[in-house]
Amino acid sequence: MKPRWPMIALCISVLVASAPSAAFPTKDEYVVIADNNQKSTVPVDTTEKPRAPIKLTEMRVRSEVALRYARTSVLTHVHNPDARPQEVTFRMLLPDTAFISGFTMILSGKSYKAYVKEKEEAKQIYTQAVSQGLGAAHVATKARDSNHFTVSTNVEGNTTAVFDLRYEEFLVRRNGLYNHAINLHPGSFVPKMEVVVHIKESQKITALRVPEVRTGNEVDATEKDAQNSKAVIQKSTNEKEATVTFTPDLTEQRRLAQIYAEKTKQKSSSEKYIGYSSTEEENDEDATVLGQFVVQYDVERTNNGEILVNDGYFVHFMAPTSLPPLSKYVVFVLDTSGSMMGRKVEQLRSAMEAILSDLNPNDYFSIVEFNSDVKVHELKEADEEPAPAYSHYSYFNTRNTPVTLVPPSPATAENIAKAKVIVSRLNASGGTNIYSALEVAFNLVRKGTRNENETDVSSTVATTTDGVSTTAATTKKTEKIEKELEPIVIFLTDGDPTVGETSTARILSFITEKNSGDKRASLYSLAFGEDADRAFLRKLSLRNEGFMRHIYEAADAALQLHDFYRQVSSPLLSHVQFLYPEKQIKEGSLSRNKFRTINAGSEVAIVGQVADDATEITPQVNAFCGNDDGIGRKRYEVSQKVIVPKTKDEHLPLERLWAYLTIKQLLDKRDAADDSKDDSAEKKALAIALKYEFVTPLTSLVVVKPEETNAVDVESVDNLRSPGLPSPYYSGGGGGAGFAGPPGPYSPYYGFETTRTTTPIILTTYATTTAQLESYHLEFFEWTSSLLNPFKDTLAFNDNGTEVILKLSKDDDPPKADGGDTECSNSTSAVGASDSAASVCVYLTRCHAARSITADDYQKSYCVVDNKYAGVCCARADVDKTP
Repeated sequence: MKPRWPMIALCISVLVASAPSAAFPTKDEYVVIADNNQKSTVPVDTTEKPRAPIKLTEMRVRSEVALRYARTSVLTHVHNPDARPQEVTFRMLLPDTAFISGFTMILSGKSYKAYVKEKEEAKQIYTQAVSQGLGAAHVATKARDSNHFTVSTNVEGNTTAVFDLRYEEFLVRRNGLYNHAINLHPGSFVPKMEVVVHIKESQKITALRVPEVRTGNEVDATEKDAQNSKAVIQKSTNEKEATVTFTPDLTEQRRLAQIYAEKTKQKSSSEKYIGYSSTEEENDEDATVLGQFVVQYDVERTNNGEILVNDGYFVHFMAPTSLPPLSKYVVFVLDTSGSMMGRKVEQLRSAMEAILSDLNPNDYFSIVEFNSDVKVHELKEADEEPAPAYSHYSYFNTRNTPVTLVPPSPATAENIAKAKVIVSRLNASGGTNIYSALEVAFNLVRKGTRNENETDVSSTVATTTDGVSTTAATTKKTEKIEKELEPIVIFLTDGDPTVGETSTARILSFITEKNSGDKRASLYSLAFGEDADRAFLRKLSLRNEGFMRHIYEAADAALQLHDFYRQVSSPLLSHVQFLYPEKQIKEGSLSRNKFRTINAGSEVAIVGQVADDATEITPQVNAFCGNDDGIGRKRYEVSQKVIVPKTKDEHLPLERLWAYLTIKQLLDKRDAADDSKDDSAEKKALAIALKYEFVTPLTSLVVVKPEETNAVDVESVDNLRSPGLPSPYYSGGGGGAGFAGPPGPYSPYYGFETTRTTTPIILTTYATTTAQLESYHLEFFEWTSSLLNPFKDTLAFNDNGTEVILKLSKDDDPPKADGGDTECSNSTSAVGASDSAASVCVYLTRCHAARSITADDYQKSYCVVDNKYAGVCCARADVDKTP
């Protein structure tokens, strides 16, 4: 059976990326290398008869969440009831913000552990394996904020294989809740399925919800959504712990699978999901996707934050809740180029109508529309007859005329109503002038962040010491201050710069320089759809106090846009600094401690190592917060003192939380830097990842499964590890050996399928990038990324048990057969053919229709050009066709 891929989404985690942090722009993809020469050591019956299908007998998912840090594990049992060995492929979708921290296979009673290696070292292992005649399989998928993990192995007859995958992530607070999502995609109905989420916090759990199982493509559930009636919630008497248990029986699994299938069918009839089958026919019932199990919670908090210290590490949480929002100036920079035509611009209009309604009475806003040209809209346009579509663009670049910088508009009911009329008239046409649009936006910010009218206010300081509020006027002196606005730029685009300045490197440099000084604004970039340059947009936002989000081109795009805006629309603190006495903190251990803003519903976490001789930590937080009357701002200061405990609490995972957040922020620093800068951040992130055995964009996972026919024995696995590296299991309170009972976290998505291929011995990782596709002239053939082996310049896949390896060319002129294009032997599967007789075998890039097929389609229509090159059976009318 050929694998079928779903478009499953995990919740947008804001990333840690945190607001930042996901290791964007490429996704890690995991590669399995199989030894085609290895043979099973168990005698088998060679009589040809149908094989008994592989059975998934048990799946246990367990998640331990402590201080918002989730250590998760999936334990899966797969039984081969046949006397002959069969290959099983284990797949999962991991959240993009998670780091794999351990993987173990138990086969025939023997345990095989995986180890984390530096990518170049893993690549050498990969290359050596390939040079010895080992085959490679590469799997990629598209899903919201997720990485695809896959591993294949032979399961001997009448035995059970156990897969144990563990990973870790920090749950980011958004819209007032932590969302912990677990994808349940077992590939078949499971006799024993159990999901357990155990939460232990230092403060009381004030909210705990388990919404109905979802498809994963929706935005975060709210209190209005239906709750999961099958989930059992147990709370401790002190209200600081809770356990959520979900054990769907076969009846419930069938119900959930049916609901999921109906929802995804409505979304896209072309999307499929993975299952397993022992036949070549697809079995929709076995290809079971139950949906996404979500636990939402929040904890009791104060505006002063919370500091926890354990075993030489500390974490400082800050999530203010009862402060008035700062008045803000929002500049909406909206792409209405030709590629936004149709559903995209309709969704943009719908989202902007909801977003405008969310503006606060003391806010100000501007709407900048851009395509080939740039326009700052004036609200008086709403009172005029609408201009004919596309006729009002006579600005800036095409005629080199300066754009009129219209003053910001106060968010009154009348102005919001006029703005809604204007956005309802947005139409799409023209190119994409990103640089000029952003230049105009930051010119508006520099001109409009202070209201010209001054107001008399009392000078006050909000001060807290040792948790005791002493907020009061520190002076009775009355002074005049301007009404200062917090500047925010919301930038949405669905494409690359095509008009004006088109060099993304120069745009990055110019705009970062433009957005500097006291009026520096937070820039939040929204990459709408698959064609936006997310790497560029991520770097742009990281350099300008913001972060990037990917808005998926789906039916709920308007909801995604509105949901994102809600996360950044209410800044409570500005110019936030967390200061720690030097003698109390180890040098170089402190994570990010300065933030442009902290928004309502979010949270920041600062981690570091405590100095060896420190007996206390006395941090100070300095910031600005809003006045109760909504006019101006006042200083916000918090001072605390926390005693360093002498005993260790095994339940506080502060060391691993420190390692996780430090790596994430170092990767952000690397991604935001100029290419010419030093690589110190990358080197430090790599060292930490290797020490704590995290699979990151800098490291790979390697597992060796020796056979009796191999020269490598099981003890030699440790020899692959660098000297001094710890065990892949984390000690105490963690996953694997550290978890109490069988692990089982949030298991994104897995499936099993039975084939007749061979035993894998090495698992490693690499990411397929746009640049790699471009080197083979395959930038318009994105589906090839799932088959591409960039180390061997080939496309590789399995065709009915036979490994197919086809050569790729980097030459500008595509390869052609010496005798000319020959007629296809498999013309019934020709690409783009309306007349199957009129089709020929040509090199892949010569077939225009092959741009829009899938990897599965190609495996049905491939052919070989000049006895080695990747060809496709193509309709003659589509050969060498100009786009």
